[in-house]
Amino acid sequence: MNDLNEDYDEELDAFLIWMKDAGYTSYTQKSYLADVRQFLESLNGKKLEAVKKLHVVSFLSSVRERGVSDTTRNRKHASVSCFFKALIELELHTGNPAEGIKKSKTDKNRAPVFLDESDLANFIHSIEGKYKLRNTAIFLLMGYMGLRVGEVNALNVNDFNPERSTLAVFGKGRKWRTLPVPEFVNNILQQALAERLEPWRAKEDGMFVSQKGRRLSIRNIQQIAADSFDHFQSGTPQFQRIPYSSHKLRHSFATMLLRKGADLRTVQELLGHSSIQTTTVYTHITSREKEEAMARLSVELPILQSNHSNK
Repeated sequence: MNDLNEDYDEELDAFLIWMKDAGYTSYTQKSYLADVRQFLESLNGKKLEAVKKLHVVSFLSSVRERGVSDTTRNRKHASVSCFFKALIELELHTGNPAEGIKKSKTDKNRAPVFLDESDLANFIHSIEGKYKLRNTAIFLLMGYMGLRVGEVNALNVNDFNPERSTLAVFGKGRKWRTLPVPEFVNNILQQALAERLEPWRAKEDGMFVSQKGRRLSIRNIQQIAADSFDHFQSGTPQFQRIPYSSHKLRHSFATMLLRKGADLRTVQELLGHSSIQTTTVYTHITSREKEEAMARLSVELPILQSNHSNK
């Protein structure tokens, strides 16, 4: 793959510079570059000037045939489209062959996986290990304040103001939002920061650091969550386990707020969604809630006698 990609070194370097300048996270940069390299490999040395829409569709079709999800296929499409957009803006290319290609339809009506309030509390109580306090603080921020994994990764020590009980969060779209910190989260955060390992590098100001004193990466946090959920469901048969992940804690937060009567606009602000349409995915209703709603209905009916009762 590396030999083939050497033909496109200038374009790949330009794409990376463009993404950094546009403010893409390091995680997105790595994902998009990996997708684009995979696409370039599929060209078998073909010059970019000769790439047509057909080549992009062919690549996306081959990706789907390998069994990836529609979501992943759409991300690869976005990566390739973004690549050509960058080259056009940097005057290294004149057209975007990825434009106008339809996205794969994903199941938009599928309810997000989440933990209900009691399960969320039980999960928090199940956390164990050497870094129990640090990991508990991380999960509280996602489960009770709705932070994304990338936002937890980006947190610096000074973003937390324990006296005012506020947390400054740098989210998607390079937007800041200030969140109120619940008292129980405030207490754990202060304890976690008091036990925070001294970083090897003096300038490391990440709120959550590894045993080597380096800022926990997004992958680190996702793995910690995966291991913690495995432990949480260790007594459950494999086929009955729910596919929880770090992002499902954010789903749990949103669902919990809406169930407690918070309005959609407030939840949108707390989650940092640019569009309220994104927030409406959390307005799913469980079967239990449907049953409870129906149980509230009652009517006094007259006593009806069967036609056969007098015969």
